[in-house]
Amino acid sequence: MSATGWIRDVLHGPTPGPVPGTVTGTWPKTSHALPLVGMLLILSLDLLTGTQVSVEPALTAVPALAAVVSRRTWYPLLIGALAEVCAFGMAWYHGILGQSVHAATVAAIVLIAGIGHLSATLRIRQERALAEAQLVAEIARRVLLRPVPERVGPVRAAVRYAAAAADAAIGGDLYEVVNTRYGVRAVMGDVRGKGLAAVETAAAVLGAFREAAHQEAALDRVAGWLAVSLDRALHENEHPGVDEEFVTLVLVCVRADGVLEIANCGHPAPVLLRGEDPPRLLAADETVPPLGVLDPVDVRPPLQLVAAEPGDRILLYTDGVIEARDHGGAFYPLTDRLPLLADDGPGDILQRLHDDVVRHVGHKLGDDAAMLLLQFDPVALPAQAAYSAARGVTDAGC
Repeated sequence: MSATGWIRDVLHGPTPGPVPGTVTGTWPKTSHALPLVGMLLILSLDLLTGTQVSVEPALTAVPALAAVVSRRTWYPLLIGALAEVCAFGMAWYHGILGQSVHAATVAAIVLIAGIGHLSATLRIRQERALAEAQLVAEIARRVLLRPVPERVGPVRAAVRYAAAAADAAIGGDLYEVVNTRYGVRAVMGDVRGKGLAAVETAAAVLGAFREAAHQEAALDRVAGWLAVSLDRALHENEHPGVDEEFVTLVLVCVRADGVLEIANCGHPAPVLLRGEDPPRLLAADETVPPLGVLDPVDVRPPLQLVAAEPGDRILLYTDGVIEARDHGGAFYPLTDRLPLLADDGPGDILQRLHDDVVRHVGHKLGDDAAMLLLQFDPVALPAQAAYSAARGVTDAGC
């Protein structure tokens, strides 16, 4: 077993594309009968219509069809052999065994069957290589963008992420949720650009957040920590286009006492969903540039305080959601659509929201799109509250 195969078995998770080492395709198994049906139709046309002109050359299409509908490398050769038998039978029936049209048909069937065999072999190799690459991308996504638990402290959480790059599992969007002594802290960000450079930048920001979220009592100082780490990562690694690189992000802290804190650095404003109330954009009074624009020492975003009630939901998202356009160029109306979709658990809401965005666009999204939904649900946590009180942990410093 390969190393990637062993890792896949350990993860026990779905991997995109075919499993490495197997031969799969999009055609159903019943499609293997199509070449045989084609041969029967050609034989019927030749033998039952009484035509004086042989349709023997039509048999050359049969092995080509076999190469299209099957992922078995031997199948085009088998169909080619059967087509040769039919060709000789039809030539004998019409008395044209010695004519050039029969010889040309026989040669063409051999050539097309060989090409079909080679095509199927190359296609299988490409599928295996693609499956291996997708597996590596999936492993990298799980390491960089770790799965979000359904419950984190007093918060129920769900995430939905779709990378714009074809056959990729990760892009430039980032998210994370951690349970700290200051409350449940979350980040949602969007790196400028795409590709490997964006993934490297996202990794630097996420690594810094996972440390700073536990160490810094003030949420705005967490943003400053991320700015310093981003600046160091870009300059130490001689990142291309370092002077144009930036990251928009929003930091959220859900305290056990129901106070919601938000620090926004150039990112789309979170949306608060509360009961039957219309969605409320939690936009900051003061606009702060994304990380990478200001000197790191100047990054101190203003702190928003919102009193949360049990059942309140806060939606974090990237611009790949709100900038999704339909065929007429209209942006996706997020706040208009949310009341129609937000009537179930966090995971179901995000799935319906993603499907609704795709329907709005009419095709696969052209940009990375990430959504993170946090629901304040402290009912099941009396033990944690008692433990925090016993240790003298206060929530006022979040």
